[in-house]
Amino acid sequence: MQRLLSTYLFVSRKLTPELLGQISDAKFQGVEIFCARSHFEYAAKAEVQAMAGALEAHRLRLVSLHGPTSRDLSATRESGTPLSICEVERVRRIEAMDELKRVIDVADDLPYARLILHMGGSRETADLRKRDAAFSTLEHLVLHAHHAGVTICVENTTSEMGEPAYLRAFVDETRLTGLRFNFDIGHAHLADGPEGERIEKSFAPLRELVSSVHLHDIHGEKDEHLVPYDGSIEWPAAIKLLKSAPQTSLPIVLELKEKTGPDAPGAAEQLAAARKAMDRFEKAWG
Repeated sequence: MQRLLSTYLFVSRKLTPELLGQISDAKFQGVEIFCARSHFEYAAKAEVQAMAGALEAHRLRLVSLHGPTSRDLSATRESGTPLSICEVERVRRIEAMDELKRVIDVADDLPYARLILHMGGSRETADLRKRDAAFSTLEHLVLHAHHAGVTICVENTTSEMGEPAYLRAFVDETRLTGLRFNFDIGHAHLADGPEGERIEKSFAPLRELVSSVHLHDIHGEKDEHLVPYDGSIEWPAAIKLLKSAPQTSLPIVLELKEKTGPDAPGAAEQLAAARKAMDRFEKAWG
């Protein structure tokens, strides 16, 4: 198992070579970069090429990019208007699609295997018009990504359109054969139903098409993105479930939320905690 970390842990700051060095020093072998322009300016060719050099220098592999979730067009802003593939308004949908094509095109200078996308926002309600909009967008994006050697993976979320059964029905009905899933185990633990059954219930409809995993823990009430074993997920059962996926060597990316505030630990301390949790997770997996 490769040790992979999402840079979402540091999304509020610029992703620098020094920060990549700290990630490498914490014994991670690869990263998933979260695409916020204030964090990584994916539309600037010079910055993409510089990132490729920094990753190579620190012997880190780029395994995936996480698509932007907002229309953050300024390198100095941390958030903006939501960016969604489910936009019903045609102009806004095309804008979102064009922005995601820029992310896919990163592969021209910095190869990566998967682009992780959400089906709309965190509270996206199921709607036939939104479904048709998502199909129209993804039909173009899957083809564009295929030519770039990238697989698009839609992630299960806590919204109606991100619910696992909805996602699987969407793929089966639209026959978007190039589309895969990213299974977020923390989001699954927030699903409806008895706590001990939520993850298995969420994984079942996605299992055959799961291409990657986001790993983090929660207490079952909000999306905390804690290190494994700091929440309420039953990890022995979760590991057994993940091992049942048809794809061998499933990429498992640790996706944590940065602790902030005057008493928050620094980057090195948070990475040390992540490394310790992965030591325990790998031992249980093995």
